[in-house]
Amino acid sequence: MLTEGWDANTVTHVLGVRAFGTQLLCEQVIGRALRRQSYDLNEEGLFDVEYADVFGIPFDFTAEPVVAPPPQPRPTIRVRAVRPERDALAIRFPRVVGYRVKPPEEHIRVAFTADSILELTPDLVGPTITQNAGIIGQGVELGAADTENTRRATLAFHLAKRFLETRWRDPDQGPKWHLFGQIKQISERWLDAYLTCRGNTHIGQLLYQELADMACARIEAAISGAKSGKDRPQVVLDPYNPSGSTHHVDFTTTKTSRYRTDPRRCHIDWVITDSDWEAEFCRVAERHPRVLAYVKNHNLGFEVPYRQGSSNRLYRPDFIVLVNDGHGPDDPLHLVVEIKGYRGEDARDKKLAMENHWVPGVNQLGDYGRWGFVEFTDAYAMQDNFGEEMEKRFNEMIEGRWGGERTP
Repeated sequence: MLTEGWDANTVTHVLGVRAFGTQLLCEQVIGRALRRQSYDLNEEGLFDVEYADVFGIPFDFTAEPVVAPPPQPRPTIRVRAVRPERDALAIRFPRVVGYRVKPPEEHIRVAFTADSILELTPDLVGPTITQNAGIIGQGVELGAADTENTRRATLAFHLAKRFLETRWRDPDQGPKWHLFGQIKQISERWLDAYLTCRGNTHIGQLLYQELADMACARIEAAISGAKSGKDRPQVVLDPYNPSGSTHHVDFTTTKTSRYRTDPRRCHIDWVITDSDWEAEFCRVAERHPRVLAYVKNHNLGFEVPYRQGSSNRLYRPDFIVLVNDGHGPDDPLHLVVEIKGYRGEDARDKKLAMENHWVPGVNQLGDYGRWGFVEFTDAYAMQDNFGEEMEKRFNEMIEGRWGGERTP
């Protein structure tokens, strides 16, 4: 229980069954009960008070125990798929757990886009200079000054080496060093045109492994985007649960930010919204004549694996919308929709994974219909006249001007 990795937000009682020789040990044990169970705000916009009962742990400075009456339970609603009445609106999707990329054997083509840009900022890089000083005496300033004078050719060499060591290789095979020259040339192009430094950052900081992996991800996405046909990345499905569906949605919630769906457009009876933007999106989607069905990705199990720097992560898009884009209601376009207010570097990684790996890989399968991805990137700018702006952007999205992939 006292290990550093132990953590839970469901502690209601703490019982001490050992001799506590120090107050510090008491504090460590009591601290396990300080994780909140709920982060929902009350009517006053504050957290509700929570208590835990503690037995057998001596605290010399504590006052009398506080007797806290149990709070009134919040009203709950059940969110579920309406079956069998709305089964015609069910949406099926693949459960992708990874990607299989076939490296080119000879000439490498690349197609850089605006999403290939990597912007180094102090927030992304982190602290680079510290000042150390004792109680008396002169202080000293420590920093990574050795990276400031790094040549671009050295960086291109480093990126190409890191790229081939971490990508396009099987566990039992070595790096494909015969592609080093081409990858180095592509790295030089990327450094010249798609790397920007702001706030006292500099290109030498790409020698840091985390930032180098982010740069390699941008380069790999540009190479994948230039591929076509069978050379594009393939998806790896969950071998035990390859498909997901709105049929299985059934949960209860106390959240009050919810939207009752139109029984002609959604398989689920409620949409649990995270913002007013999403509620407005539901309203606009239900009114559009080309929308056949839609669903909010809440407790749906729809996740997209992607890589951010050196870490593997899971991305949960906001909506799936079935659109009649001219192929008839029996062959709709599945649009994965993301609504963004602030777009950080992680949003670029998610979009690149969707457009260059997930969407083309799923379309190659052919078992789940046709898929595309679209992103609303300026929800903050639509605040003044939100309803009309959302409807305008939604119409543009349906007409295919938002970059969604319309063909397999």
